[in-house]
Parts: sequence; structure tokens; C-alpha cells
Amino acid sequence: MNLKKINPHLKQALVENGLTVAPTVINDAFGTIKSGNDVVLVIENQEERELAIAISVIQRLEKAVLLSPRALVIVEDKPQALQMESVFKKLAKYTDLRIFMTHDKTDLDEDKNQISIGIDVLIGTPERLSFMFGNAGFDVNQLKMLVLNNTDELLRLRHDSRMYRLSESIGKTQRLYITEKETERLEIFVDKTMLDSYWFANEDDFEDAEDI
Repeated sequence: MNLKKINPHLKQALVENGLTVAPTVINDAFGTIKSGNDVVLVIENQEERELAIAISVIQRLEKAVLLSPRALVIVEDKPQALQMESVFKKLAKYTDLRIFMTHDKTDLDEDKNQISIGIDVLIGTPERLSFMFGNAGFDVNQLKMLVLNNTDELLRLRHDSRMYRLSESIGKTQRLYITEKETERLEIFVDKTMLDSYWFANEDDFEDAEDI
């Protein structure tokens, strides 16, 4: 089954990057994510997790709007932040979405200045994003998506208190959690931060992928 009503600019970038098939889990979850539901994706392959996040966010946001970030993507460390930024910029190439990345080694004042100009997707580490949202006064009412990559690892590294505070301060918005595996700690976190969650697991990686 094709990904129904996929953004044509997103599709163009995917094809240009040789991504002509969609992993089964993305096919299965695509409609649910587009509808704005809270979703948990269990995906073993790291590249596929990054792909799922970028496709979901770009599809939901579509184009640049307003000044405050509309999607917040939390990753565990600087290498993941850099990698996620790279994936987003490749797949958002034919849109005007503004992608910005921050981590604990970037210049905080410069980050705030860049963000104040206007961005759509903010990618960052838990420590930096918690500090920025607690001190910079971002308009969280504009957020359409809160996305956690490698959620099980973020919880294992004991970032749960930061993520709970962020989730509580953001309030009502779509939540998308991407995880390598399902754990008891993850289930507890989902129960406390999502009202109704839809779970999708990738059973065969790319073996049963369908055309995008």
C-alpha cells in the first residue's frame, strides 16, 4: 500500500535520496500519525528510526509558519543531534521548513538569537532543551509535535525527569515516541504522558516494504 497523500515535496526528496520504499512500520503508522494521534514506533534499525521521524514531522508541518518551533525533536547526544539535522535537511530540501539543531556544546546566546528569527523544527538534547524552554520563554502553544528518538535509551540514561517536565509544560500536542525496544520503563512513561497511544512495531525491517 502506498503512503496515501504524502507531501509531494517530501516524496521528491525521498526518491532523490534513493528511498523508494517505505518500511512496513511507516506504512502501518502513516495514517495514524497524519491524523495527529499519539504514536509509539518500535523500530530496531537506527536509520529507519531517523527516517520515521523526519517523514512524520515533515508531512505534518508541510511548510514554514509563524516564528516559534512547531516540532520539538529530542535526541540523546551531540552526534545524534547532528545526524538528525542532516536527515531533516535532506528530506525537507524541497520545502521551506526551517530546521535548527542545538546541543550542550553550541553557543546558547547564538542559539536563542537564531531561534528568535523563526524556526519550524527544533532538534536538541534533553539538557539543552529543558534549559532553553525553562528560561527562554518559547511559545509552546505553537507546538504540533513532541518527538523523542531512542526513547528507551533516553529513559535508561535517566532523562525521564527532564522529559516529564517538558511534556507537562508543553501540554496538549501530538506525541511521537520512537524506540528500539519496548521496556517496562517505556510503558510507564507512555502511560503518564499519553492519553491514548497507538503502538506499531517493525517486524521484518525492509523485507515487506511497500512503494512510497
